Amino acid sequence: MKKTITSFLTFAAMAASALAAPQIGSPAPEFTAKDSNGQEHKLTDFKGKFVVLEWLNHGCPFVKKHYDGGNMQKLQKEYTGRDVVWLSIVSSAPGKQGHMSAEDTNKTQAEKGAAPTAILIDENGTIGKLYDAKVTPEMFIVNPEGVLIYAGAIDDKKSTDPADVKTSKNYVSQALNEALGGNPVSEATTSAYGCSVKY
Repeated sequence: MKKTITSFLTFAAMAASALAAPQIGSPAPEFTAKDSNGQEHKLTDFKGKFVVLEWLNHGCPFVKKHYDGGNMQKLQKEYTGRDVVWLSIVSSAPGKQGHMSAEDTNKTQAEKGAAPTAILIDENGTIGKLYDAKVTPEMFIVNPEGVLIYAGAIDDKKSTDPADVKTSKNYVSQALNEALGGNPVSEATTSAYGCSVKY
């Protein structure tokens, strides 16, 4: 009996998790969070613009691949320059890899030349769990109507080698270019790769 109850609870938890995962073509889950400067942001504040959500952990070698070679910064600068909102989200819990104080977050951002619109501090994991974010970097794109149009990997080379960026297909830039051009996203879901989010 105890085993049956445990199995049921495990199944129920898995089912709830599956139901909780945001779906392409559905409204992106709303959230409110403070950034590394103490400013509060709501997803709905950016209605009318494309929004990129990037799960971030600077201790993760897969994240380092995109920052040490300048790839992520290049994307951030290119698309914020095209009026896209770019929100980096740190869901690492206190004491876990990737968690930093707001001051250290800003210092690291400056050192790396990162250029997101804001870095959101999600140390209780609320936003990460809302989006069912499992790895860093994991990427989502929300359209101006607040609908999720992309979820998954940054590119198709599941490695930690910065040299692979040059020969990879970048799913995020592909999706943004298509959407900004008024076209549907041809690859709306991909398999995200990276380090587990440190909830």
